[in-house]
Amino acid sequence: MATLNRKIGIAPMTILELTPPEMVSVAAEAGYDFVGLRLVNATPEEPVRPTIGQTDLIRETKQRLDDTGLEVVDIEILRLKPETNVRADFEAFFETGAFLGASQALIAGNDPQFSRLAENYNELGLLAAEYGITPNLEPMPWTDIRSVAEAMDVMATVTHTNCGILVDAIHFDRSDATLDDLRAIPENLLHYMQLNDAPAEKPTSLDELLYQGRAHRFLPGLGGLDLIGLVNALPADLPISLEAPVVASSHLPAIDRAREALRVTKEFLTQPEITGRQK
Repeated sequence: MATLNRKIGIAPMTILELTPPEMVSVAAEAGYDFVGLRLVNATPEEPVRPTIGQTDLIRETKQRLDDTGLEVVDIEILRLKPETNVRADFEAFFETGAFLGASQALIAGNDPQFSRLAENYNELGLLAAEYGITPNLEPMPWTDIRSVAEAMDVMATVTHTNCGILVDAIHFDRSDATLDDLRAIPENLLHYMQLNDAPAEKPTSLDELLYQGRAHRFLPGLGGLDLIGLVNALPADLPISLEAPVVASSHLPAIDRAREALRVTKEFLTQPEITGRQK
């Protein structure tokens, strides 16, 4: 069997009911190498928590990170919208991420005007660099950056090196991207990826697309996506953030779900067919 030469972390969506300090404790106890933290809600339905600035909750999160030695890699989620004012809207987010020790941030493109979105993404990278954080634009089929190719179009406008593309398995499969598109991404734009599985049959409605993407995924290797092809098209040591909310096991305690998710992911990644793009 292949050996693992990459870090595996857990994304907040996998255990979204937990507060950030609880996520840190569960990730550490389950044996992950790192954790991702959601500082800004992705949807209005999510609970609103005081997670921007050095609030009591953020200080507790930092203390648990220090106590466990766990690394926080990424923070999320920022949306580039038509009304976005990058520094006014997002500087406190990056200040908080830097306090926690994050190095990456997840960005969604929600602006139909490409030139404005690209300009804001460029400015975002400059701001984030002041805090030692790199923004990663994640293509999602229901946003205005739907595919890897569209994300690469944005990267072509960037005037600095502090930028990246985040590949998520389910979003990649639900777009019109190909494995050749993945292989064409320069490795300096790849800082981590999100891994999960899903039914092979693609949704036929936006509602189903959103439901699968936000709530109904599978653990790696338990669905119908070509994950072996995807993983092999990306660098062999690219860190993996496991983003897999599984409806069927949502009633189980978060620690049990986290442990099982890590076990299944390691089992998937040690298949001899997985080699990854060599550096």
